Amino acid sequence: MTLELKLPPPAVSLICGAGMWLGARAVPTLNIDWPGLGALAVLLALAGFGIDLAGLLAFRRQRTTVNPLSPHAASALVCTGIYRISRNPMYLGQVVFLAAWAAWLGNPIALIGLPACAAYLTRFQILPEERILAEKFGETYADYRRRVRRWI
Repeated sequence: MTLELKLPPPAVSLICGAGMWLGARAVPTLNIDWPGLGALAVLLALAGFGIDLAGLLAFRRQRTTVNPLSPHAASALVCTGIYRISRNPMYLGQVVFLAAWAAWLGNPIALIGLPACAAYLTRFQILPEERILAEKFGETYADYRRRVRRWI
C-alpha cells in the first residue's frame, strides 16, 4: 500500500509536531533558553499561518478544491498571489509553523521534524499532485513549474 495522497497534510504536521515534542522531552539537557526565543516562535507562527492562509484564499478565489487528497478534482491552476513565489504555500506555511513549534520547544532535537515533514510532504503529497496536475493542465502547468519553485 502506498502512502501517496493518503494522509492529510495537517495530520502529517501534527504527527511531526508530536515527534518534535517527544524528541525534546527525551533529551531535556539540550534545552536552550535564549532571550527572545518565545517572540521568535510567535513571529514564525504568525508567518506560517499567514503563508498558509494566503494559499487557501487564493484557491477559494479561483473556486477550486482545497482538499489535498483530491488533486484530480482541481478545476483551476492557481498561479497568482502567493503562488507566484511558491507552488506549495500551504505546505510551506505548515513547515514554518513547525519551525515556530521548534523555537517554542527550545531544543535543537525538535528541528529534525522540519526536514522530516518537508520530505514526507514532498514524496507522498507534492510529487503525486504534480503528476496529476501535469496530466490535467499540460503545458500550462509545465510552464508554471519552470517559473516557480516547489517550496520557495
